[in-house]
Amino acid sequence: MLPAGTAAGYGFKMPRERFVIGVDGCRIGWIAVRLPARGSMQAEIIHAQRFSGLPLDRAELAAVDMPIGLAEEGPRACDIAARRHLPRGRKSSVFPPPRRYMLAASSWAEANEMGKRREATGLPIESWAITPKIREIDHWIAPTDQDRIRETHPEVAFHRMNDQTLLPPKRGADGRAARLRLLQAGGLDALETLLQRRPSGVQADDVLDAACCALVARRMLDGDGLQLPGTRPPQDARGLRMEIWC
Repeated sequence: MLPAGTAAGYGFKMPRERFVIGVDGCRIGWIAVRLPARGSMQAEIIHAQRFSGLPLDRAELAAVDMPIGLAEEGPRACDIAARRHLPRGRKSSVFPPPRRYMLAASSWAEANEMGKRREATGLPIESWAITPKIREIDHWIAPTDQDRIRETHPEVAFHRMNDQTLLPPKRGADGRAARLRLLQAGGLDALETLLQRRPSGVQADDVLDAACCALVARRMLDGDGLQLPGTRPPQDARGLRMEIWC
């Protein structure tokens, strides 16, 4: 469901521009890295307070580090598959999103109690922390948008870029340097400049994750994306595919 005032919501399409975009949530909204769809890897950093403020309707492809499509009960198959791709010690970076009925909760305590009462399984507080952003996307997106706007997970993508070899934790100096090297090996340069241009309140990790998402978007556009759990992912109650690309 596109927000009012978005052209695609009225039955006609905005002309596509030749760029891809990688998107990550951050403390002050959303941070994105925009790349030309082909050729040059000159990156641009974009900040928006709301998901609808990003230039998603004009991108050829967008990769978003946030759950798209929510299960009614139980875990999503794509999250299980993503954890299988990560080594021991990194699997916890793929934490379960709220189930759809939990979006109605007004607090973590309420969502957690709802889960325990209905499924005997609560909700990690880390999952509740991103629930407002999941609500934003769920309000904005329709199943037809998923041809261009897809969920990804930077930690899974970085692990794939690193030939399935364990990386240091991302918040340490070694982990950040390793991820910078992987992004540079993927063709991104001037990353230090990109980091310097980030708005106040945006962490360096958020920018690196968004840059990783942008590379995943390029990879998908080139036909080299890996789809989890497979080529026929399940759909949620709204018809959204529950899949993770890396």
